[in-house]
Amino acid sequence: MSDENRLDQAVAKAAHAQELLDSGLLTEAFKALEENYSSAWRTTAIDDVAGREKLFLAINIVGKVRDHLNAVVANGKLAQAQLKELAQVAER
Repeated sequence: MSDENRLDQAVAKAAHAQELLDSGLLTEAFKALEENYSSAWRTTAIDDVAGREKLFLAINIVGKVRDHLNAVVANGKLAQAQLKELAQVAER
């Protein structure tokens, strides 16, 4: 696969990731999960260390999914800039 094809794919993935991040439904789902996990974490029994650890991990995973989507968007912006640069070089 050529560099240009990989860059095109990165741009397409970025557009899709941005659509997901802009989606009210996904934003609502992230918020609801974080709130539910946080609430459950706060109400664990004092001796439920394992339960708190699992909920803490769950909260962090939600953030990691959001961070991954943001990284895909950022990579797509870089890919778009590289494609633009390739096009300019090809014109010369």
